[in-house]
Amino acid sequence: MPHESKPLAGRVALITGGSRGLGREIARAFVRAGASIMLCAREATELERTGRELCGLASERQMVRWRPTDVTDRAAVDTTVQQAIDELGGLHVLVNNAGAYGPFGPIEDTDWTEWLRAIEINLFGSVILMRAVLPHFKAQGHGKIIQLSGGGATNPMPRISAYAASKAAIVRFTETVAEECKNDRIDVNAIAPGALNTRMLDEVLAAGPGKVGAEYHARAVRQKQDGGAAFIHAADLAVFLASAASDGITGRLISALWDDWACWPKHLAELDSSDVYKLRRITGRERGFSWGDK
Repeated sequence: MPHESKPLAGRVALITGGSRGLGREIARAFVRAGASIMLCAREATELERTGRELCGLASERQMVRWRPTDVTDRAAVDTTVQQAIDELGGLHVLVNNAGAYGPFGPIEDTDWTEWLRAIEINLFGSVILMRAVLPHFKAQGHGKIIQLSGGGATNPMPRISAYAASKAAIVRFTETVAEECKNDRIDVNAIAPGALNTRMLDEVLAAGPGKVGAEYHARAVRQKQDGGAAFIHAADLAVFLASAASDGITGRLISALWDDWACWPKHLAELDSSDVYKLRRITGRERGFSWGDK
């Protein structure tokens, strides 16, 4: 039984986009929580640097491995998943963190190849990873899948359309697979981490107001100056969702900053019977309009 201070003891996690930013912070939190981890990212040098750093945090009972992997390459993903199972003795958690903003600008002016590539990374990459791990999770009778979503899932993002569309799709895909797996003891959830100061924010700043819009660029400048949301909130939520404490919580989009997720295990019956923390349509009746609904 995992100790309270090591809620992921004995668990093995695969974390994509794990070489930097939020992926690296989640990986650190997982190691501190007792997990063995397999990291993957496209850039080999930075990935190795992060992997060796995390080896220094691991106990003798933990293992840290890494493998350069493009999440849109099905064969590479299958190899990485199998390597995690073979070298780490199993696999219990998938964190789909790899992501990209894609091109900036009005949809008719954006580079179509870059737009498709963002969808490939953000959406198809998550689908490919899920397809690779689900047979193993179903065979062992349990598993945890954690998706990284963001503001694009719940709000329009003019001039950043590939990112917005892919993140909304991620949440609905999360809800759908959660339903498919509801009898397999596999929990599938999405995290909204908040506005983070990462490489992706730097891309927005470099693009300038002409590409991303004056309002969004000004907000990005303020975020850079203020420091943005702390990574630790999303990392702590990821640890919770990877642990036994969250068993039965599934199919939800959870805000790392605003949701009191730690108390949710006490309310599983209410969660199961409700559509809270999901994507849904808002009717006119819910906003007090008398003319929109039959």
